[in-house]
Amino acid sequence: MRNRLLSGLLATILTIGGASGAASAAPTPKNIAEAIADPARTQADRDLDAARKPAEVLTFIGIKPGQTVVDIFPGPYFDRLFADAVGPTGKVFMFIPTEITKEIKTPLPADGSHPMADHPNVTAIIAPTNSFAVPGAADVVWIRQNYHDIYDPFMAPADVPTFDKAVFKALKRGGLFVVIDHSAPDGTGIASTNTTHRIDAARVKADLAATGFKFVRESDLLRNPADPRTKLVFDPSIRGHTDQFIYVFRKP
Repeated sequence: MRNRLLSGLLATILTIGGASGAASAAPTPKNIAEAIADPARTQADRDLDAARKPAEVLTFIGIKPGQTVVDIFPGPYFDRLFADAVGPTGKVFMFIPTEITKEIKTPLPADGSHPMADHPNVTAIIAPTNSFAVPGAADVVWIRQNYHDIYDPFMAPADVPTFDKAVFKALKRGGLFVVIDHSAPDGTGIASTNTTHRIDAARVKADLAATGFKFVRESDLLRNPADPRTKLVFDPSIRGHTDQFIYVFRKP
């Protein structure tokens, strides 16, 4: 299942040229609204909007024109939106960990290439997880539904503390690290990362506090109280609608 997920992600890349959920009521900034309304967006992407809530999520995070955004384990759905939202003066880096080559057959784009032809401000970075770095300094580093994977055997020799420290170093002072992931039952730590593909949200907080990040806000935009948090995230009864936390950490 993981192989199909990662292969699909890379194949798609290669074929394209203190607050809570109450923040969802905030007005959508012009740059984000225009990115979502872009007529060049595919219908497949638009069909995902209801579940992914891009206007609310990107508004909550605060993506602004001119920023540098890094997407770890990237996906074209959000990278198109990031690229449009930061505009021509901004940059988006797609960080693809080389460890995933053990799980997929799809060739990775070349390091430093621009795999999205219609978004030239998007650049691929191909490197081991423990060597995470970006040119200059980032305003936002984003990892969606994959922080838990860094704990798993298929990502060896990736090391979570080393990776977290690298993210901290890559951010500007005041920069944000955004973690969105599937919730595991409270108190389970990392017991479910390689089984149901979930992580205890408290473990993420603990990891990043140990790195020096300050936890600044969370949102319940993607929460689903009907999810028992014990099922495999690919289970048809819950896939695409898992209970997910959105945590935002700041580099002091």
